[in-house]
Amino acid sequence: MFHLNSPRILGPLAAALLGMAAFGAHAQSVTSLVVAFPPGGPADSLARVVATQLEKELKQTVVVENKPGGNGAIAANQVARSRPDGHTLFLSSVGAISINPALYPKLIYDPAKDFAPVSLLVSTPEVLIVGPDHPSKTAKDFVARAKTQKGVTMASSGVGSMPHMAIVQLKLSTKANILHVPYKGAAPAITDTIGGQVDGFIGDISGLMSNIKAGKAKALAIAAPKRSPLLPDVPTFDELGVPNVYANNWYGLFAPKNTPADKVEALNAAVRKALASPELKAYAESSGVELSPTTPKEFEELARKDTKKWGDLIRSEGIKADE
Repeated sequence: MFHLNSPRILGPLAAALLGMAAFGAHAQSVTSLVVAFPPGGPADSLARVVATQLEKELKQTVVVENKPGGNGAIAANQVARSRPDGHTLFLSSVGAISINPALYPKLIYDPAKDFAPVSLLVSTPEVLIVGPDHPSKTAKDFVARAKTQKGVTMASSGVGSMPHMAIVQLKLSTKANILHVPYKGAAPAITDTIGGQVDGFIGDISGLMSNIKAGKAKALAIAAPKRSPLLPDVPTFDELGVPNVYANNWYGLFAPKNTPADKVEALNAAVRKALASPELKAYAESSGVELSPTTPKEFEELARKDTKKWGDLIRSEGIKADE
């Protein structure tokens, strides 16, 4: 029979307790940044540069977890079910937060109830591109071509994506003959636009600049209220007499619901410092995104307004996703 104070018991027990304590301390010193996109894309690039700067501000390891699939639902659901301790964050685009609720009637998470907004990170204007050999030299040429009987074909990265929303806005504003061609992701949509299989594509400026700079794509118009500093010679749709084509594919950080308010505020302060770093400023300058820190309340209001804006458009146009 062994006694509790027996060295044969106390030794292993102490080692086990120390191991558990060490594991708990390690878990508390790591923050996961969950991204709903695969490695290599604009969202992943943003996540990694943000994670590097947050490590400096939070004084702990920040790891990026790529959880693509379900139009953001897989990543969103993982974060929604995580412990609300500030160590699991969701880096999301506008899609999973403000577009999915109207697009998917059986959405497995509730963006308005399952998350605590931390801060907007960046705003990404959309730009209309065509291939280098496309006959349209300007956006006016493109719209004129779209208004012919033949019309034009326009690619998107999928039904309900921001490029799709921009196409719908352009079609409503011009009453043009535009055929939407949804792809499974931006990469094949861009490839076929450059190759001339489709006429045009409206996408994140950050994901298109390399092709524009290389002369593989022609930028014709910006879907934003103002021109992009990266493409100062490219007009906005407003300037061309095509109003209400505004597609802002923002990215921001969310924590699980019930995360303590002081944790959210601390994270917000860390994000603000990270976005003010030379590294993030250099990233913004090279990619064309606009650094856009907000308070948690301001970000919550933006998400609410965009949910109504895109939800109204989806319902009025009868847009439905393949579930």
